[in-house]
Amino acid sequence: MTSIGGAGMVDWNLAVATATRLVRPGPEISREEAREVVAELRRHAKAAEEHVRSFTRMIPEGTEPEDTPVLVVDRAGWIKANVAGFRELLRPLLEKMEERRGGGAGGAVLGAVGSKVTGVEVGMLLSFLASRVLGQYETFAPATRELPASADGGGRLLLVAPNIVHVERELEVDPHDFRLWVALHEETHRTQFTAVPWLRDHLQGEIQSFLDETDVDPMTVLERLREAAQSLAGGRPEGEEGEDGGRSLVEIVQTPAQREILGRLTAVMSLLEGHADYVMDGVGPEVVSSVGEIREKFQQRRARGASRLDQALRKLLGLDAKLRQYRDGERFVRAVVDEVGMDGFNRVWTSPNTLPTKAEIAGPEDWIARVHRKAES
Repeated sequence: MTSIGGAGMVDWNLAVATATRLVRPGPEISREEAREVVAELRRHAKAAEEHVRSFTRMIPEGTEPEDTPVLVVDRAGWIKANVAGFRELLRPLLEKMEERRGGGAGGAVLGAVGSKVTGVEVGMLLSFLASRVLGQYETFAPATRELPASADGGGRLLLVAPNIVHVERELEVDPHDFRLWVALHEETHRTQFTAVPWLRDHLQGEIQSFLDETDVDPMTVLERLREAAQSLAGGRPEGEEGEDGGRSLVEIVQTPAQREILGRLTAVMSLLEGHADYVMDGVGPEVVSSVGEIREKFQQRRARGASRLDQALRKLLGLDAKLRQYRDGERFVRAVVDEVGMDGFNRVWTSPNTLPTKAEIAGPEDWIARVHRKAES
């Protein structure tokens, strides 16, 4: 894992070691309580599977989709899993950057800095994220000895136990209800990918097309990584922005072709995140007695963020866009289900051609007209 292409752009082992060393400790919890939390999360993941299948009707009765493992992990486990995924997904981009490193001022600087510095900076960013993620369906998850995945080499559900405990305490909500509520959201993502066999390949193809179109100066990426890492280390004055106005890592590498691909990716991610929120709220009232309180407090937490540093890093890493995806996607799903019902909404999973566009996420009536009324005429 120490190099990708030639001398290597990122020391991934060092990224793991750095992130694991720097990540903040989880909440204080006894060994016995930790075991109980892990066991309960596993039970909730299993229960959520049945609740989500019944509510979404994405999986026909009598069929059994591909099984994917459910892993309850700590922050270090989340870091290891995501480094493995990043390494595979970013391989084409890093190989291209490695080729460009040989010439020009940017290449010379990168050659001097080396993969170890870049590994430290990636590790610092991962340490920031590792204390914030509650759960994650890893779509592109290479199996390892410690972290199994589905048989085809991708797919596992991660629940990050210390983060879930931290948030339930912070919000002062019923811990048992909150754990099930989180499991419902993440299980919806697992159902999306296991019930729709083409979705993973389609998403991977879009991401790879985005990376293939990248024509980026390695120095620009290095500077952006350093900017984020220095923010975490307190090395950059609070509130200071670069000449480009503090754009995210994704935004700085866009070509015209990439903007088109990114629009499609944004629409798909808005659909997936919004659908998960819609299902979580739809199932919630029947199985989570305090869902109203949990939802209200969690939405306030999402909107509030934390410090100015947290807000700056969220902007840099593109996390603000993810928050908009939850909101916009949920509105799209709700509007479509209200108009054509759950089975009508499920036409969205028919093929890549029936996925909503970015414009249709904002105007669900246009998706209904294209997919339903055109088909019926």
